[in-house]
Amino acid sequence: MKTLLVLALAAASLPRTAAAQVPAAPSPAPQADWANLAKYRDADARLGAPAPGERRTVFFGDSITEYWNLGESFPGMGYIDRGIAGQTTPQMRQRFEQDVLALKPAVVVILAGTNDIAGNTGPTTNESIEENLRSFAETAKASGITVVLASILPTARYGWKPKVEPVERILAVNSWIKDYAGKNGLVYLDYYSALVDAKRGLKAELSGDGVHPNKAGYAVMAPLAADSLARAARGAPAEK
Repeated sequence: MKTLLVLALAAASLPRTAAAQVPAAPSPAPQADWANLAKYRDADARLGAPAPGERRTVFFGDSITEYWNLGESFPGMGYIDRGIAGQTTPQMRQRFEQDVLALKPAVVVILAGTNDIAGNTGPTTNESIEENLRSFAETAKASGITVVLASILPTARYGWKPKVEPVERILAVNSWIKDYAGKNGLVYLDYYSALVDAKRGLKAELSGDGVHPNKAGYAVMAPLAADSLARAARGAPAEK
């Protein structure tokens, strides 16, 4: 009894801050592999360095890039697809080193931003999208990689985010992309103008859901990409 009383008195004499020193419950762990680095990690390692004389080209983006059968659209060219469905530019920024720079391409074709506007990883501003695109371009240029910067495709509505109104934001970011490319010696790839309908969405015959191109849509995009890659090879400036 005497021992219990001593312990009780000792506890009562502790400073009020003692309770604050008790460890709090751990916060939920962040989503594992948020940038999906594991998707292409092994494939990247198998590629190794480009062969002597090889002019390697990487298409970097989201689902619109991932779902594109590059081998069918560009037979014999060996273009490398590094698209991941659903990704936003902050996720892509985390894997840019692994999935682009480490592959040592001569050219990278960057198509990104529509999932940011949809809010796939939370609300974001046009300025944040633009800053990430700028980071891709500047990092690639510093590594001696020619940059082809593509416009965001037209979309009037995201089926998985029906309350989002993307039209004006896509126009604004595309205007910035074209201007930035022109001022910084990048090749601007304008998919938007060839795919847009009268309501500023994606032409119905070129898509099944208004967001992703179908085979006919990719058939329209392929020669535009080929022309931009030809200009990149010639060191031609961006379109005015």
